[in-house]
Amino acid sequence: GIEMAARTYFDKSAEELDVLQSATLVGMLKGASYYNPVTSPDRALQRRNIVLAQMVKHEKLPQDKFAALKKQPLKIDFERQEAELGAAPHLAQQLRRWLIEWADRNDYNIYADGLVVRTTVDSRLQAAANAAVVRQGDRLQKIATAAWGGRNVWQAKAGPNKDLVQAWVRDTAEYRAARTAGKSDEEVLKALQASTDFMDKLRDEKTRIQAGFLALDPSNGHVMAWVGSRHFADDQFDHVAQARRQPGSTFKPFVYGAAFEAGAKPYEGFMDQAVEIPLGNGAFWRPTDGSGPSNQMMTLRQGLMYSKNTITAQVMNVVGPAHVAKLAKAMGVRQSKLEEVPSLALGTSPVTLKEMVAAYSTIANDGRYIEPILVTQVEDRNGKVLEEFQPKLAETAMPASVAETLLDVMRGVIDQGTGAGIRSRFGIRADVAGKTGTTQDNTDGWFILMHPQLVAGAWAGFNDNRVTMGNSWGPGAQSALPMVGEFFQQAFKGKVIDPQARFPVPEGSSVIDPSIAQGAPVEAQPPVEPPAENPASVANSGAIGPAWGNSIPANPEPRVWQPAPVIKYVTINVPGNAPANPPINPSVNSPADGAQSMPVVPGAVAGVGQGASQGGSPGVVLPPVETRRPQRIDVLPDTPQDSMQVLPGVVVGAPIAPR
Repeated sequence: GIEMAARTYFDKSAEELDVLQSATLVGMLKGASYYNPVTSPDRALQRRNIVLAQMVKHEKLPQDKFAALKKQPLKIDFERQEAELGAAPHLAQQLRRWLIEWADRNDYNIYADGLVVRTTVDSRLQAAANAAVVRQGDRLQKIATAAWGGRNVWQAKAGPNKDLVQAWVRDTAEYRAARTAGKSDEEVLKALQASTDFMDKLRDEKTRIQAGFLALDPSNGHVMAWVGSRHFADDQFDHVAQARRQPGSTFKPFVYGAAFEAGAKPYEGFMDQAVEIPLGNGAFWRPTDGSGPSNQMMTLRQGLMYSKNTITAQVMNVVGPAHVAKLAKAMGVRQSKLEEVPSLALGTSPVTLKEMVAAYSTIANDGRYIEPILVTQVEDRNGKVLEEFQPKLAETAMPASVAETLLDVMRGVIDQGTGAGIRSRFGIRADVAGKTGTTQDNTDGWFILMHPQLVAGAWAGFNDNRVTMGNSWGPGAQSALPMVGEFFQQAFKGKVIDPQARFPVPEGSSVIDPSIAQGAPVEAQPPVEPPAENPASVANSGAIGPAWGNSIPANPEPRVWQPAPVIKYVTINVPGNAPANPPINPSVNSPADGAQSMPVVPGAVAGVGQGASQGGSPGVVLPPVETRRPQRIDVLPDTPQDSMQVLPGVVVGAPIAPR
């Protein structure tokens, strides 16, 4: 930065600067725009002399020399430096930092030795990512400008916007400089808010939509595309590796992954009901969904597919925050601190986009984490290879079978859940899986999509999280998903990846659960969790608890799946026709528990004991409740879904959890 500033303001390298020029640049560090020697020479001169005075104070400059120097003019020789941004400027920043460290370790001079760095980036995918972020970001910006651009928002003298706008004004360098000069808060606010130029600039900065985009090859961790912001010239802050934002529902797969790792099955579930989880000290966490509870049983598959907060919270209640945090870290969330509290299930701990895409790549890579890599080799100016870099060794974060199950469930998000726009809007028919994410008040929109050969994710929002997106355009499915969808659309069109590539399908999986309703519901936003220091261990909320989650200790040993008894259906009229070994239901096949099912006769009403049929229709007979308490009901894909009451309050139509 000093080197570039030296060339810009004095047309020389940093090592050639004299004490006056050096003091001028150091003075600009307090506010590069406010103390710009070209646009604000008087301020820059005053600031330069303050720096010189500090040098005298710290005995770095003689007093007599200071007296002479402070009378000298600035003598600026301005030469605008046109930076070569390249196709991936944010990635170039990352590479520059990496190369400086590498050169220091290996005794090379990055400015003199003509080093050439070969990267993992695919230029075709980088171009597609750039185009998608710009096009979809510009679309969002038009909406944001309409929503936030009105002068009534920025000139409000009363109401909810007044305090927010004044807080933004107080954050500026202009405000701080005026206050330092001795003006009162009221005077500065009045003067700055009366300035049209100042307020227009502030509005543009605060309401500028930003985005981050990253694509990885899950098989080796190669970074294939990296976009740190919509326009590098406007915002050099990297929203891939630097920005930490709440991931919202994109964090939920870690919760379900922990459950599957503990032995849960996708067809098990919980009641979609009001949930109350004690946090200790009399505080409770009451997660809700935007549409309210349905008071129906929902499978784990449905809970993740429809991004249900109430179901996810109950799963977290069973597996525990510590287990989820540990798994997330193993999968790739390794730099950000995860608060081990119940609301972690809904993505309340800020993380980076890079961490999240790396973690999803672990799912796509059969549960094996590979650290993302940017560089393949470094050469000298003559083409001699100085060092080659291989992908890092894969680390097993979860068993392959668990990763396959989790990915299979996440297929449903794309096929019928909150990510259905990938198919309906972008026409992608490949084998893909993913997850949307939305945070409180639509502050952040996320979407990550997995393909066997490529995993890509996007974040959209504002740099200042006090500025939020609207309900119609802020959720991840409307803000971030289009960036990823357009990117994959172009990747398939350019034949960069194979549309016929397939993930492995877990044995017995139906891929699409036949009990799932059609449509793509709007994803709910996570409610704010009441503050609680050192929350107590989470007690059962009163919901139906699964066999796999009973009494999980704080530091568990590896758990063994404990099978639960399963109801077997037979025809009431001809019970002798029941086969000795009924066929396995392919949608709920679980070799571990040996579940066996037979189809209920169409039109039948199931009841407890004999004589449960109505109107002379064939019925089913169930084992007496007192001798065999039902733990789970398995339903074949072709089982009639209407009028099947088996127990008070329980209607067969979807597999349910143990009672």
